Amino acid sequence: MEQKTHTTQDGTTVIVLTPSGRLDITTAWQFRLKLQECISKLSRHVVVNLGQVNFIDSSGLTSLVAGMRDADKVRGSFRICNVHPEARLVFEVTMMDSVFEIFDTEEEALEGVPRGIAS
Repeated sequence: MEQKTHTTQDGTTVIVLTPSGRLDITTAWQFRLKLQECISKLSRHVVVNLGQVNFIDSSGLTSLVAGMRDADKVRGSFRICNVHPEARLVFEVTMMDSVFEIFDTEEEALEGVPRGIAS
């Protein structure tokens, strides 16, 4: 899983996580721990780039929901971008596409991070 740090023009730190392959029952718990670590230790603002995730199941969705809740608890932001077409279907069928802030590109997701909120 790729992890990088982005700093917005106003100095807000955003962590961008890019998991790859499958986000399912065998990998979701590791991803969940990574989200927790990033939000609690690095920044309350997270963008998850799903462009390299070609399969997601309910465990994967649960880890994303948990990450969103963690960010909400600390008044941060949690955004998803670049959802692989096969994974997007899961978001649409479960109606999770209306729960998450989903952006087409990583750049769009980073532009949307709240301004003026110190990380």
